Amino acid sequence: MTLTSAAWLAMAAYSMHIMEEFAFDWRNWAREVIGLPVEWTDFFVTNAVVVAVGIAQAMLAESMPLVSLSFTGLMLINALLFHFLPMIRAKGRFSPGAATALVLFLPSIWFSWSIALSTGVGDVWTIAGGVGIGALLMAYPVAMLKLRSLPYFQQVGRQA
Repeated sequence: MTLTSAAWLAMAAYSMHIMEEFAFDWRNWAREVIGLPVEWTDFFVTNAVVVAVGIAQAMLAESMPLVSLSFTGLMLINALLFHFLPMIRAKGRFSPGAATALVLFLPSIWFSWSIALSTGVGDVWTIAGGVGIGALLMAYPVAMLKLRSLPYFQQVGRQA
C-alpha cells in the first residue's frame, strides 16, 4: 500500500463524513452547540473546497507527502475539535459527523501515518507539520465566518 492509496481512502472517508453531516443537520447543530454563524451555503462551499483539496492531496501524495499528511491533520482537527470535544462539552449530544469521524477518520489517519512512517516518505516531524497545516486549514473557514460579520467586510450598502 502506498501513501497515494491511503490519501484516496482519506478522501473517500471525508466524502462519507460530509454525507453524515448533511443528513443529520450539522448546520443547526453547529449554530446551537458551538455557536458558529453558519448557513447551508457555507456548508456547501466549504465542503466543495474540502473535496477539491482532498482530490489534490491524493494526486500529490507521492511527490508531496506533506500535502497528504496535512489533509489527515485537517481530519484529526475536525474530529477532535469539531465533533468529539463539542459532544463531551454538550454532555453527549450527538454531533453530526461524529460517527464517520470515529469509524472512518481515525483509522484513515492512522493508516496514512503508518504508511508514511514505514515507507520513509514522512517522519514524526512531517506528520506534526501536517497536523499544524491541517489546523490552519480547519481554522480558515471559521475565521471567514467570523470576519464576514465585521462592517469592513460587508458589501451591501457600501459606497465606493
